[in-house]
Amino acid sequence: MKLSHVFEQFPTLETEQLILKKIEVSNLEEVFGIYSNDQVFEYCGIIPKHNKDTVKNMIGHFERDFNKGVRVKWGIFRKNNPYILLGIIEAMDFNQKVDMVTIGYFLAESYWGKGISTQAVQAVKKYLFETAEVNRIQAEVMPFNERSKRVLLKSGFMKEGTLRQAHVWSGKGLVDLEIYSILAEEYGNGENGS
Repeated sequence: MKLSHVFEQFPTLETEQLILKKIEVSNLEEVFGIYSNDQVFEYCGIIPKHNKDTVKNMIGHFERDFNKGVRVKWGIFRKNNPYILLGIIEAMDFNQKVDMVTIGYFLAESYWGKGISTQAVQAVKKYLFETAEVNRIQAEVMPFNERSKRVLLKSGFMKEGTLRQAHVWSGKGLVDLEIYSILAEEYGNGENGS
């Protein structure tokens, strides 16, 4: 895994319709709209934030985490309107021993069901395999999160199994998590980018 490629400067990624780039304080209203919506985090280990100042501080933490080399948090934007944040996708838990990284993503509720998450996941997947040279990308999903599971399956991930009552997630207590993954060799066998 080439972490230096990831954390040297903030990576901007593009698809045909989307641009994934750094989240700025100018995106505060959209970030707050996402983090204050209980529905967005119904199946996620994040407690919604209903204080705008808290969310503003979080945006600073996104940059701090990137500078520490522990997490990349991209804002998802449309190319034809790169000022309105649609959602967030992140790469975290970089495990250099096995060249593995975990991804997570969430969209503003008004953008659900439009294929945006799938495009964003595919862009991050391409970047992680081709530029960062990871061997394994995984995602942890609550069993009831059908939308997220569809995104991963469409993006070439496979369900590996369920970790029963294996995690304590903020605001959710003890939960089961399904693990989905894709390996570099699977990405390289005709799956890349499609």
